[in-house]
Amino acid sequence: MKKKLNNLQIKFLSLSVIIVATSVVYLQLARLGYVVPLPDILDVLCLNGCEDETSGNISHPRLPSNQILNGNKRIIDILNTQKIDKNKISILIEKSNYRLTVYHDKKPVKSYPVVFGNNPVDDKLKEGDKRTPEGKFKIKDLYPHAAWSKFLWLDYPNKYSWRKHFQAKFGGKISWHDSIGSEIGIHGTPSDDLIDNKSNWTLGCISLKNKDVDELYQVVQQGTEVEIIR
Repeated sequence: MKKKLNNLQIKFLSLSVIIVATSVVYLQLARLGYVVPLPDILDVLCLNGCEDETSGNISHPRLPSNQILNGNKRIIDILNTQKIDKNKISILIEKSNYRLTVYHDKKPVKSYPVVFGNNPVDDKLKEGDKRTPEGKFKIKDLYPHAAWSKFLWLDYPNKYSWRKHFQAKFGGKISWHDSIGSEIGIHGTPSDDLIDNKSNWTLGCISLKNKDVDELYQVVQQGTEVEIIR
């Protein structure tokens, strides 16, 4: 009986190790955007109702298309404060206007010129399409970057991204073998000329001048809302 109990214990421990290891791998893959996070599966499959992220108006008031707001002023000086409430900061990125605007309490504060992926027009559907994704995202991490000054990592793909990805597969727009991609963010540039000349050089990220991303880095945090529209 003792021998059988030991065998059962070994099988149980082995199964536990497999479950834990599988869970760790799954969570890491979900963090990197390679699999749908478990909490989002029902929403991606519309089993909780199919809320449309794109319905209704955008959540930020838009500036005139040719305006770069307060381009030569510091955000701290514009708000007339030495300490910014990061909880009130949000970002609107307009692909057609090559513009990123910082908002404080949904009021525009300052704009920066930006560029995008090599295909700057269409919404991102898969890895390698060189498109910048559209929709509402959040900054999930931010850190210094050796090549691009700073990197503000967005939570692409989120549940809406996954839904568009699968809809594109069902609609025959992309192959079932295509992955959704990951590691989309806001970062600096190897040359300011790329921004000045509106050269869309990235693989899908949003790029701005290093001095601009350095300032942006100081006023955002994990969880900052980032809205990207065409």
